[in-house]
Amino acid sequence: MPALRYCEPRDAVVPTSDAATDCDLCGAFTTATAAPRSPFAAGDILFHQGDAVRLVYRVLRGAVISYRLLSDGRRQVTGFHLPGDYLGLEAGVEHATTAEALCHVDALAMERTDLAARAVTDIGLARALWQVTVRAFRRSEDHALILARQGATERVAAFLLDFAQRLGDAVTIDLPMTRQDIADHVGLTIHTVSRTLSQLQAQGMIEARSSRQVRLLQRQRLEWLCA
Repeated sequence: MPALRYCEPRDAVVPTSDAATDCDLCGAFTTATAAPRSPFAAGDILFHQGDAVRLVYRVLRGAVISYRLLSDGRRQVTGFHLPGDYLGLEAGVEHATTAEALCHVDALAMERTDLAARAVTDIGLARALWQVTVRAFRRSEDHALILARQGATERVAAFLLDFAQRLGDAVTIDLPMTRQDIADHVGLTIHTVSRTLSQLQAQGMIEARSSRQVRLLQRQRLEWLCA
């Protein structure tokens, strides 16, 4: 199976959303006039932690990383957002994280107040918002489960399997994030992540073709590690 790439403009694939349930929400974004399509270059900030929540984004192409800066200066990566994902659907009035483009990102933006007002009278849109919120909550739970795993091998294997699943159970995955990003996501050091990937490759479970591309050779063994 060919790798799916998210850092090139030609990609329009949407692997993470349920198109049937999101059609009402997609429609709201495509008809929004207050906040048009917004391209971002790698390193551009969509919003900062602590900013007032004003816009909701739907990622069309590229990948976005969200992270929280802790009081001791450390960075906690809370998620990676791929085409079809939404950002800014937060319960509070301020963003709990910073969202940064990992590469060229195309996104649709919509005023949150406009989206909320439409949902009051549009049952289909309200249902779609609820479903997207549930998916985001489940992803947060999945992340918590990764962090709860005691061993580095289990954490890295769980991350790879989760990311591959988000790409439609891809065998070869192109990672838009750096190994430092992965380390900050799974609660390990970059050296531990690199060493663990090397160990998984030596054991024949993966093939790390480059620092950004990984091929899952023995998915079942990886799943056993996480059982």
